[in-house]
Amino acid sequence: MLSLTDVDLGYNQQVILPKINLSLNTNEHVAILGPSGVGKTTLLHHLYQRLSKQTCLCSQTQGLVDNLSIYHNIFIGGLARHSRCYNMANLFVPFNKPQREIKAICQQLELTEPLHLKVSKLSGGQRQRVALARALYQQQSIFMGDEPFSALDPLMSIRLINLIKELHQSVLCVLHDAELALAHFDRIIVINDGQIVLDAQTKNLTLTHLSQHYALTEPVKN
Repeated sequence: MLSLTDVDLGYNQQVILPKINLSLNTNEHVAILGPSGVGKTTLLHHLYQRLSKQTCLCSQTQGLVDNLSIYHNIFIGGLARHSRCYNMANLFVPFNKPQREIKAICQQLELTEPLHLKVSKLSGGQRQRVALARALYQQQSIFMGDEPFSALDPLMSIRLINLIKELHQSVLCVLHDAELALAHFDRIIVINDGQIVLDAQTKNLTLTHLSQHYALTEPVKN
């Protein structure tokens, strides 16, 4: 699917991850782990830029528009599939077909709030599910997420991970929850000290293995 060979990654002309070598394969579910600030998001965004035509991204910042409704924030994920005139008309009077599609996605994500509600009125977990819904509405074969489940309780996180895996050919997520990564992903990449310090199949890993490469912390759920 994609290979990086001796690629320097960073931002603002500062290299964070020098000479990265990495190959990603189709039909993989990959988790990226590591301490905060080591370049996990930098790597994910580079991979997204390389694969953007076939990838939906659920970023950590979410990028939701507070003064727009749940419906319109999710519909943003489908803008590229329609003409400018269609998108403008839908902004004022939502069409029936996208309303049905978006309602179905919200039901899958257990997001039961009215679609006309502004996202500024939502809790952290609800906002995260709106961001996930927008990514799903892009209808791409690859899903990339930067802490896409961090505001959700453990049981809901598992349900949504399974849904995302069902709907996408390949999944790549930055996570902070090592146990979640071990239980629900095929492969784990650990970044620390400016390099990939571990890249292995989860069937060959335990929490003990991971703790040898960075200090594990308990997942925080809001």
